Amino acid sequence: MRILVIEDETDLLSALCQVLREAGYAVDEASEGKTGLFKAAGTDYDAIVLDLMLPGMNGWDLLRELRKTRKTPVLILTARDALADRIKGLDGGADDYLTKPFELKELEARLRALIRRTSGQAQAAIDIGEFRVDTSDRTVRRAGETIPLTPREYALVELLALHKGKLVTRTMIYEHIFDEADDTLSNLVDVHIANVRKKMGKDFITTRRGEGYQIDV
Repeated sequence: MRILVIEDETDLLSALCQVLREAGYAVDEASEGKTGLFKAAGTDYDAIVLDLMLPGMNGWDLLRELRKTRKTPVLILTARDALADRIKGLDGGADDYLTKPFELKELEARLRALIRRTSGQAQAAIDIGEFRVDTSDRTVRRAGETIPLTPREYALVELLALHKGKLVTRTMIYEHIFDEADDTLSNLVDVHIANVRKKMGKDFITTRRGEGYQIDV
């Protein structure tokens, strides 16, 4: 899953991006409002973490402009903890509101919930035949045994699981599991698909030639 973090505090931005990458997310970043809006409007992110007090364009204005074209889940992360600010943020189009200081585990849990709800998945666990994809601890199990997937392989399985029964195009895979630093012209998708099939069985992922991939219900 791919996340955009828009935060002007350099140390916090770096720390957030590092923690989210270590958790297996593809992460893009922006340190001021106009750049954040440009990235948010141009890429199909799974979630956006948005500070309010940004240089160039504040978070309120960024959110208002973004909502003209995108429905991307937005979690406001800010030191503004007044009730009026929380109401303004949620009524202005945010999906969640978390105040600083905060616990990283709570931030991660809120992001997971936002991503699940956007995909129409209410529960953390997704059952697909003999497999269980657990989005809370980012694992895949078969008959209770954990399958050893790399973070990128897990991200691919989760993306397909959240869209089970539906076509997931190669473009969607590139947009959702790779960040802006990755080489999108490489054969990374083919490599990860092949590795997942080796670990979970060749029939787990169905190829629709020339269109993309899907996990059948």
